[in-house]
Amino acid sequence: MKIAVLPGDGIGTEIVAEAVKVLNALDMKFEMETALVGGAAYDAHGHPLPESTLKLAMQSDAVLFGAVGDWKYDTLDRPLRPEQAILGLRKNLGLFANFRPAICYKELVNASSLKPELIAGLDILIIRELTGDIYFGQPRGRRVSPDGAFAGAEEAFDTMRYTRPEVERIARVAFEAARKRSKRVTSVDKANVLETFQFWKDIVAEVHKDYPDIALDHMYVDNAAMQLVKEPKRFDVVVTGNMFGDILSDEASMLTGSIGMLPSASLNASRQGLYEPSHGSAPDISGKGVANPLATILSAAMMLRFSLNQEEAAVRIENAVKKVLAQGLRTGDIYSEGATRVGTREMGEAVVKAL
Repeated sequence: MKIAVLPGDGIGTEIVAEAVKVLNALDMKFEMETALVGGAAYDAHGHPLPESTLKLAMQSDAVLFGAVGDWKYDTLDRPLRPEQAILGLRKNLGLFANFRPAICYKELVNASSLKPELIAGLDILIIRELTGDIYFGQPRGRRVSPDGAFAGAEEAFDTMRYTRPEVERIARVAFEAARKRSKRVTSVDKANVLETFQFWKDIVAEVHKDYPDIALDHMYVDNAAMQLVKEPKRFDVVVTGNMFGDILSDEASMLTGSIGMLPSASLNASRQGLYEPSHGSAPDISGKGVANPLATILSAAMMLRFSLNQEEAAVRIENAVKKVLAQGLRTGDIYSEGATRVGTREMGEAVVKAL
């Protein structure tokens, strides 16, 4: 089982180190190789995704990824910014399906900004299409506006587009996932305004005919954003496009108390995957040893489950995280009165001990 370990920037190096500790504690045969990515790779090689790093990722069964980015790189040309590394990995590995679970552990009910009765027992799976939509659509760029009220003025444009196969395959991923859960799927679109998402809605409805055991409803994205904070437990599996999924999954993360608790998995058709916490590189706390490593540790559990076919080991890690939370250990982002505040390393060591 070959794992490419790409810590990246900021707190990425700290949290990935703890996840690697946990994987090593399983006493399983992993071949783990570390490489630079993001700003660290730009500093060393002049590019956020060097050929050597991409080659390692493509030759591995899975990628364990930390986070990329730092304010000091914001003046670089866009193709050289750290964030381009993750887009390049998604594109080259064909990672079209992003899984972001939003689970509210009973010990963290009071860490959420919502009332406990709204989020106690919350378990949502957001499935985001990852390689299409406005983030990758062409053409894009800047030009002088050729027409309209401001003809002759400078303008910028991006293109939102989806093909039928892209929508069909992500819809099937969602319906298959729902079969292992509560058999409910909510497809989120903006079909009342965007032709792209009327197309999306029509195709999801067509694919649904092959899954008569699954309940399907459609919801506009603005309403979905509202319902996530009004009645979040009405959702089970949510499937949506790249941009909407990006926004809604971050919103859902805060229902759980902290984005530091949210793992994610991005898979291709052969189940090769990239696994990362949903949060960023947090340069403001980098090096302080206070970042929450649990999202990264839980991402490693998802890696074991989806790409390495090690379900028992995945469950062991998840149970260890639950045990640590039950013991009252908290990093600063999930701390509440009466708990025991710990740092990044202490939290990782506690999970290892719980294993």
